[in-house]
Amino acid sequence: MDANKLKREILEKTKEYYSLVHEKTLKQEFVSGKSRVNYAGRVFDEREMINLVDSSLDFWLTYGTYSKQFEKEFAKMLGVRWAFLVNSGSSANLLAFFALTSPLLKERRIKRGDEVITVAAGFPTTVAPIVQYGAVPVFVDMELQYFNIDHTKLELAISPKTKAVMVAHTLGNPFNIKAVKEFCDKHNLWLIEDNCDALGSLYDGKPTGTWGDIGTSSFYPPHHMTMGEGGAAYTNDPLLKKIMLSMRDWGRDCWCESGVDNTCKKRFSQKFGELPIGYDHKYVYSHFGFNLKVSDMQAAVGCAQIEKFPTFVASRKENFKRLYDGLKDIKELILVTPQPNSDPSWFGFMMTVADEAKFSRNDLSEYLENANIQTRNLFAGNITRHPLFLDLQEGIDFRIVGELKNTDKIMNDSLWIGVYPGMSAEKIDYCIGKIREFIRAIV
Repeated sequence: MDANKLKREILEKTKEYYSLVHEKTLKQEFVSGKSRVNYAGRVFDEREMINLVDSSLDFWLTYGTYSKQFEKEFAKMLGVRWAFLVNSGSSANLLAFFALTSPLLKERRIKRGDEVITVAAGFPTTVAPIVQYGAVPVFVDMELQYFNIDHTKLELAISPKTKAVMVAHTLGNPFNIKAVKEFCDKHNLWLIEDNCDALGSLYDGKPTGTWGDIGTSSFYPPHHMTMGEGGAAYTNDPLLKKIMLSMRDWGRDCWCESGVDNTCKKRFSQKFGELPIGYDHKYVYSHFGFNLKVSDMQAAVGCAQIEKFPTFVASRKENFKRLYDGLKDIKELILVTPQPNSDPSWFGFMMTVADEAKFSRNDLSEYLENANIQTRNLFAGNITRHPLFLDLQEGIDFRIVGELKNTDKIMNDSLWIGVYPGMSAEKIDYCIGKIREFIRAIV
């Protein structure tokens, strides 16, 4: 049999398999109280599976054709010059931060002992690269209306050692980018936007993740789109592009694509460091780097997901609005509101128990979980109170600016539920009904 004909048959059978196995599961009828309402999940159809099988048949297991296609389309979608696929959103944060430690940045290079302003309420791998390198995280408090960094505390956090701000857009709600960007520009600081929970969000009509020097995204299954494991770091800066490409790919100096040799036609004729003249450029290293590349099979899934992305964002916004309208009159709950001048692509629906309420966050969480509604805290809540800081406190340098009063409020009293595209109107209404039922029983 002709190989191309066989491949077409395999891909057609893949489509049939999706219809037989996955489509039926995804379209199961929702039964109140019995069906699980997850906070997030994969949303896909036969196109992702066909791409995945197509890539597997080519058996190009590392970065390849689908990876290049995704990077190009993703950068175009965001309006940035360069986007680099990596194996997770956490790796994207690692790459983004370590790029700022490159000696190529000269006096702006982050060195060990330099300070980076961030927040303690969020995901640990926004902070981890700072500590892992030996820089000093400086924590400022949050505000409780938008659940983002309190930009009014930034001037209190500055010191002669401050080199950067690295902070996330919480659950899709942009932080006050105008204020943070003005602060960074005033003090000549780098700005890394952890955009992992906010892909598709806009601030003043421009995508989040593209305002700072580097933005990062995650393609883990709960996120705005998925390729299983995966992430991306992106920039408009040519020098940062060069550094990130080097650090992602082992720290090499060579810029040949995977599987390609001697693009520059000078592979054996150059001088680097104290190496002999003509040392193979493919094995010259200008940075202490990593191998953070994604597999082409993962990128194949992403190429199908990116086609659906506008509908994913629309569904998240619709689901958020339905939840907000159904719960906004409950005085015992503080609901997140959109940052002014923003159009959020929501990752979750954030609620905080008011101080005067007669119940705790865990009371509400347990009630919802018992009703088969999945809940989540805002990740670490306050990372400085976790074992990783307390057990190793003597070996970790960090500063806290003032009191993290609102951060602790979030740690103790906040929770969120899902708005992902897999949530139907029936699921949303069930969540609203259960929350209101709980409130009535307590009040």
